Amino acid sequence: MKIIFFGTPDFAAFSLLKLIEENKDIVAVVTLPDRKKGRGKKIISTPVKEVANKHKIKVFEALKFDDVNLISDLENFNANIFVVVAFKFLPKSVWQIPSLGTINLHTSYLPNYKGAAPINRVIMNGERSTGISTFYINEKIDSGKLILRNKIKLENTTTAAQLYKIMKIRGEKILLKTINTIEKNKLQNINISSNKNNSYANKISKECCKINWNFSAHTIHNLVRGLSPYVNENQILSNIEIFPGAWTNIKINNTNKRVKILLTKIGDLTNTTHLSINCDNKKNLKISVNGRFLSILYLQLEGKKPMAIKSFLQGNKIDNTNFLL
Repeated sequence: MKIIFFGTPDFAAFSLLKLIEENKDIVAVVTLPDRKKGRGKKIISTPVKEVANKHKIKVFEALKFDDVNLISDLENFNANIFVVVAFKFLPKSVWQIPSLGTINLHTSYLPNYKGAAPINRVIMNGERSTGISTFYINEKIDSGKLILRNKIKLENTTTAAQLYKIMKIRGEKILLKTINTIEKNKLQNINISSNKNNSYANKISKECCKINWNFSAHTIHNLVRGLSPYVNENQILSNIEIFPGAWTNIKINNTNKRVKILLTKIGDLTNTTHLSINCDNKKNLKISVNGRFLSILYLQLEGKKPMAIKSFLQGNKIDNTNFLL
């Protein structure tokens, strides 16, 4: 079965590599164009293009699909199926080309959390489970016929970056299983467009990243987790589009600073005044938020590297009476 693969980031590259390793017939790849990055304006290729080039697979770069020559080129491959992972929404003129349709890998348990940012939104909303799904693309976003779904349990400590890592592994497996199922013609499709569920994963905006300290400690904790690049102390992911970080303004060393809060912990109930600070200036910083302590475990000052709270307190003096701005 001949496959054309559509994708751009490392998440998609991970799945592409798995299909190559399983000897799937990837005849071409479509990805976003190279871009300039950094002060030196170095040309950077997408992770998907890098994998394709390494394995000598034909690459097409596309921002839009209004080029009739590109459409013609895709048609000429006579591919049986198109596979889409972390790519832009395809027009009908593209997804209707292959004889067996176009399938998409989506990082939620559809029909829940259709849209651009399901990994972030499920955590921000405090969900205790999510999933990963494959489906056939149609005219509506994430609403085609469902092929396969796998559930993923979430802890109340899971960050967006940790879930992203889990999704990469689960994604390559369910995608391979989906393709094998299609090859064997053993599909049992479910039409998810008729399922009543209103949850939608809107794109993350700058406005929703600012911490509102009038919310509950649990709500703020979920916001922090849902935007956090923190995997563990040895791994902080760098993709700010997916993991922008929740931020607030603080006062340290008599200077106003913007800081991203990357990791928090829900603490005990407290009768202390709302937004009062409990800090020993050694290794503990707790904020009283509407009757419950919220501990700050990991953060990042603007222009600085992420650091544990212990390291932060070693170099910065906290005024317990005048910290949050």
